[in-house]
Amino acid sequence: MSRLHTENHLVSRIGWLRAAVLGANDGIVSTASLIMGVATASANTQQILVAGVAGLVAGAMSMAAGEYVSVSSQADTEQADLARERLELEAMPGAELEELTQIYVKRGLTRDLAGQVAVELTANNALDAHSLDELGIVEHMAARPIEAAVTSAATFAVGAAMPLLMVVFSPASMLIYAVSIASLLFLALLGAIGAKAGGAHVLKATARVTFWGAFAMALTAGIGALVGTAV
Repeated sequence: MSRLHTENHLVSRIGWLRAAVLGANDGIVSTASLIMGVATASANTQQILVAGVAGLVAGAMSMAAGEYVSVSSQADTEQADLARERLELEAMPGAELEELTQIYVKRGLTRDLAGQVAVELTANNALDAHSLDELGIVEHMAARPIEAAVTSAATFAVGAAMPLLMVVFSPASMLIYAVSIASLLFLALLGAIGAKAGGAHVLKATARVTFWGAFAMALTAGIGALVGTAV
C-alpha cells in the first residue's frame, strides 16, 4: 500500500531569505565597522552612539530603497517578457507550439511525446507553459519588490541594533573589543540561522559570514585609526 509522499522544498524561501540575510548581515557589518572606525578615531561614546544610530537609520532606508528599485527592475523585465510572449501566442500560435516542443525535445523527450506534452500544456494554459519553460519565470522566485524592501530594511535595523547595544552597555575602555567580539558572534549566529533556514551547510555558511564580517570590520578600524592619527 503506497503512502502519500510529502515534500517541503526550501527553494520557496529564496526571495525573502536572501533579502533577510543580506539586510541583517549588512546591518551588523556596516554598523559595527562604522562604530569601530569612529571609536579608533578617538571619538567619545556619545559621538559613537550618534554615528551608529545615524548609520542604522540611513542604512535601513538605503537597503529598502535599493532593494525596491533593483527588484522592481527585475519585475518590470519579467512583465515585459510575459507581455511579449502573450502577443506572440496570439499572433503565431503554431510557431510558439513548435518552440515549446523543441524545448522538451532538448530535455530528452522524443519528438512525438514532446509534441503531445506541448499541445496539452498549451491547451491548459499556454502563457503559463511558456513563462515557466521558455522564460524560466517560476512563481515562488518571481520578483516581489515590496517584500524585498520591507524585509531588508527590517532585518538591517535588527542587525544594526546589535552592535549599538554594545556601545550602550560596554565600558568605554572595552568598547572596541566588545563591539568586535559581539558582532562576530552575531554574524556567526546569522550564518547558522540562514543556513538552517535554507537547508545549506551550517558550518560553511557560518565561517563564510564570520570571515568577511571580520575582514570588513578590521579594515574599517584600521582606516579609522589612520584618519584619527592624521587628524
